[in-house]
Amino acid sequence: MQIISFYLPQYHSTPNNDAWWGKGFTEWTNVAKAKKLYPGHYQPKVPSELGFYNLKYPEIRNQQADLAKEAGVTGFCYYHYWFGNGHEELDFPFKEVVRLKEPDFPFCLCWANETWYKKFWNSDGKVQSKKVLVEQLYPGENDNRAHFYSLLDSFRDSRYIRINGKLLFVIYKPMEFERLEDFMLQWNQLAEKEGLNGFHFVAYSLHIEQEYDKLKKLQFNAICSCRIGYGRQSKISGLIKKCANILFGLPRIFSYNKMKKQLVSDFERFHEDVYPTMVPNWDHTPRSTKYGYVYHGATPELFEQHALDVLNHIKNKKEENKICFLKSWNEWGEGNYMEPDLKYGRGWINALKNAVMKSKE
Repeated sequence: MQIISFYLPQYHSTPNNDAWWGKGFTEWTNVAKAKKLYPGHYQPKVPSELGFYNLKYPEIRNQQADLAKEAGVTGFCYYHYWFGNGHEELDFPFKEVVRLKEPDFPFCLCWANETWYKKFWNSDGKVQSKKVLVEQLYPGENDNRAHFYSLLDSFRDSRYIRINGKLLFVIYKPMEFERLEDFMLQWNQLAEKEGLNGFHFVAYSLHIEQEYDKLKKLQFNAICSCRIGYGRQSKISGLIKKCANILFGLPRIFSYNKMKKQLVSDFERFHEDVYPTMVPNWDHTPRSTKYGYVYHGATPELFEQHALDVLNHIKNKKEENKICFLKSWNEWGEGNYMEPDLKYGRGWINALKNAVMKSKE
């Protein structure tokens, strides 16, 4: 079984982030200023073994891969930012992984194809107006070609994850992708031209039951189902709860123990081409303060139960479809990570390792 973990490359300074958010800004800026918002709220979350690392250093990337291997993760899925017309962001860590041929750990890419906005919450709780920082564009054939060739070295890398010989490539916002089918056709043609076997295109979906048929019509090979949301509640009760939380300065709080039962269903079990996602924890408040949402009570013990449930959903599938995703390895600003912290140490890593062992029994 493959457990492929999403990986955020937002832990190094860039000229644009310096200009947009202040000199030296990284994901750690939000993580470090996080505060408790209610009794029992686990914040701030502080990394232990790796510290507040900088992804410009290869030794950090190697240590991350070693920890991932220990946990049972079989590869990283790096978030990739290509906005069109050659505009990339946060590309340094992955390009170094390819250039240096290390760490010796499988990888693939998720094109996070969405517009970036300058939107954040002040200490008084007021949201600033949205301002476009970088717009996601789809210029067409010439840009598709430039995009492909910018990644060709990685596609030729023996570490790149392949499904039935085809390169696994995830598209984060498939429903917003203009001329998506043209893009996938062109990339498969370019891959064949360069002696590659083509792509195993995977759509990312937050609403798998509603989107499955539409995504299949777009000719995706598979779909990554990630059921992170605000819980199953009526629109009216949800609105009342949201307003009450904001009025009293609280985030939207959901029980992890209850939510983990909603993160995977029989839909993932009975559809060979749907890959479920396991989620160890979630707390968006470092980025959005009281406007965020929290999976309260997430612990390694509960995550182990959830991870085993996800693995059991895929263990009886065909060999090439025994795949699940993990969200995420290091999204600390969303309280969504596997790396050691001061409270649990290697708890998340040990939990997944235990789940993998139990799934083989």
